[in-house]
Amino acid sequence: MKHAQIPKTMSAMVFHMAAQPLVHTLLPLPVPSEKQVLVKVIACGVCRTDLHIVDGELNSPKTDLIPGHEIVGTVVGLGNGVIKHKIGDVVGIPWLGYTCGQCRYCKRGQENLCERAEYTGYTIDGGYAEYTVANEQYCFAIDYQYANASGTPLLCAGFIGYRSYRMIDSRAENIGIYGFGAAAHILIQVARFQGKRIFAFTRKEDRAAQDFARSLGAVWAGDSSQLSPEKLDAAIIFASAGELIPKALEDSDKGATIVCGGIHMSDIPSFPYNLLWEERVLRSVANLTKKDGEEFLKLAHQVPVQTQIQLFPLLKANQALDCLRHGKIQGAAVLVMD
Repeated sequence: MKHAQIPKTMSAMVFHMAAQPLVHTLLPLPVPSEKQVLVKVIACGVCRTDLHIVDGELNSPKTDLIPGHEIVGTVVGLGNGVIKHKIGDVVGIPWLGYTCGQCRYCKRGQENLCERAEYTGYTIDGGYAEYTVANEQYCFAIDYQYANASGTPLLCAGFIGYRSYRMIDSRAENIGIYGFGAAAHILIQVARFQGKRIFAFTRKEDRAAQDFARSLGAVWAGDSSQLSPEKLDAAIIFASAGELIPKALEDSDKGATIVCGGIHMSDIPSFPYNLLWEERVLRSVANLTKKDGEEFLKLAHQVPVQTQIQLFPLLKANQALDCLRHGKIQGAAVLVMD
């Protein structure tokens, strides 16, 4: 392994059991294996998926897990066979951390559905630590303007928001976003850049989120119990509330696509067929492809996307998760290592 001068141990926040706080632990530095890089973490975003893991709603994490999959950091070590990156590169590490390249999905360009996929901060250790290792194929080059804490939300909130956005008809003009958090505050900037009209739906009486949406260019913002003032050509649901699906269908026009952008959602209540009729489409998105990531990072630079972040030191990871759990984060929470 080639590497810069690095310590032998690192601080990490470790998940042991659902509904229990993460535990600060001093661990040996991970060693990159073949095709992996060792990354010194600059910052790691706190994603709602992390919360689903900690709260036990995603129940198959690795043992003694280091969460976190919105990682910006500097390459400081190279495993054997690494050709894509060099020491000193600033990279972003997302949720999808490994794909086999051999299964039927990988062979047809759908590596996001890989049968043997591994996930950063879930089945492999992530970025709630001073250092991490990652497969070189899932480390994205980060532009200088995002080579810091502001870039972390792009690595999941941005990627999954962009993939969700790609699933709707490019001709759609009126687009509803349900749940105005980290992903929505990035996606609205992309959509407005492309001339779309955004209708933002928030939790009941969440005036702060509604004001935030308007400040970013939403033509209307209100709580999710309200009918949309205009019929929607498409809708993207980032909130994990299953009851929003029939609501979004009710708000949508003929031929609209409703995209569920989260990894976890509560049960969807039954609804009458007439809400789906007239060629409305209901679909989910999963993970990302390398093409998604590369396209989005290029587009983010063109817009340029400005992320709103709230910083927490690594040792305050439990506090950051609790703030996210109770809707106290406007934009995105980010853990910083210094």
